[in-house]
Amino acid sequence: MPEGTREAEPPAREGGEARAHAAPGGPVLQPREAGRRLHPSTPWRRAWAPVAGLIAFSVHDFERTREWFSHLTTGWLVAAFAVLLPAAAAYGFFSWWFTSYLVTDTELRIRTGLVFRRTAHIRLDRVQAVDVGRPLLARVAGVAKLKLDVVGTEDKDELAFLSEREAVELRAELLARAAGIAPEAAPEAGEAPSRELLRVDTRTLVTGLLLMGTGWGALLAMAAVPVVVFAVSDSFLAGLAVLVPALGGVWASTGGRFLKEYDWTVAESPDGLRLDHGLLDREHATVPPGRVQSVKITEPLLWRRRGWLRVDLEIAGAGKDKGGVLIPVARRDEVAAVLGRILPGLGLAAVEEVVTPVPRRARWCTPLFWRGYGHGVTDAVFVTRSGLLRRRTTLVPHAKVQSVRWEQGPWQRRMRLADVCVDHGANGWTAAAMRDADEAEALVHAQAERSRLGRREARPERWMT
Repeated sequence: MPEGTREAEPPAREGGEARAHAAPGGPVLQPREAGRRLHPSTPWRRAWAPVAGLIAFSVHDFERTREWFSHLTTGWLVAAFAVLLPAAAAYGFFSWWFTSYLVTDTELRIRTGLVFRRTAHIRLDRVQAVDVGRPLLARVAGVAKLKLDVVGTEDKDELAFLSEREAVELRAELLARAAGIAPEAAPEAGEAPSRELLRVDTRTLVTGLLLMGTGWGALLAMAAVPVVVFAVSDSFLAGLAVLVPALGGVWASTGGRFLKEYDWTVAESPDGLRLDHGLLDREHATVPPGRVQSVKITEPLLWRRRGWLRVDLEIAGAGKDKGGVLIPVARRDEVAAVLGRILPGLGLAAVEEVVTPVPRRARWCTPLFWRGYGHGVTDAVFVTRSGLLRRRTTLVPHAKVQSVRWEQGPWQRRMRLADVCVDHGANGWTAAAMRDADEAEALVHAQAERSRLGRREARPERWMT
């Protein structure tokens, strides 16, 4: 390349806008960098940022805000809104104008920032999931947002908003690039076909929420705690301050969970397991193959007679949440069929057979809950169990175990007991608690060997492989 020249920017995808041309009298707006714009409805979404900031400030210092408003006349209020609304609209427009994205042969570039510019370079071979979100108002407007889960990052990068068609097409292209399809063929690859594995009907979901018990506990707390606080403090505001969080807890464990988990569907495709769910805000997520670090199976007491289970996952590099729900509620045979697609060769019946209880002397360490502990090992996973009223079984594939630890407290040492803890790639861990000390020592060495062999035989962690 001759000296003084600059490497050319990769061209924008077809249909994209490379530059904004200035009018003959001079540029009205600074030229945009190469890339595609977001949907024209995006400025209205971003215009709320300054307004939300003022509302948050007003709530934080309510007394001062009320004092200011008491000194304002109607004319000043009208003038304030006449300045605030155009300023918010201008902020939304310019932030949209200077936001663009570009797909190159090796990365996705997202440029944002009105005052402070930021360019995110997302390597396509590091993308592990691309999710499509459709909030209620976005569905009305026919738009969607794209959330990218990238290995090694805590927060998800987001493109909000795109038209629904553009979001689906871009998602398919990014997944095709991540699978190793040639860049020139990726845009035409389209979304991979899928096959439905499980759909949770509304009746089962509602019954499961009612029998789980979490909502009832939050409801009892909402009824009792504010009354106690009011009786002790003789202050209505103190009781109200406790009541509001309690109402939030009741909603989160009942109505909020129903809205989120409504019409839960699990489908299998070459790019992983696809999860579609939500009543008002529709979400479309993907569980990438090979990235699942542990599986947690929950059996509330009132579910066991019906044979219902709940399954949660921990996924490497999935951000702060480290995964999420795979199945909110389903029968045991349905859960076994889905888990067999994530962990080939795993059978729930085999897991239950290998779990052995702890020694009876463990009751001196945990008098109430010692019967709930258990541990087992299969050819595929390390198994731990805990809980009586809400039984939790954790499965960690041998290939995902990062380290094994032997722990023993002073009272455990007296009872000749110890815990065997395994750490996995999602910065999480589980423990085979209250095992015999000699058994625990042998288990540490055996699990280290199983993990070494498991990593050697593990399959690739890429799509369509």
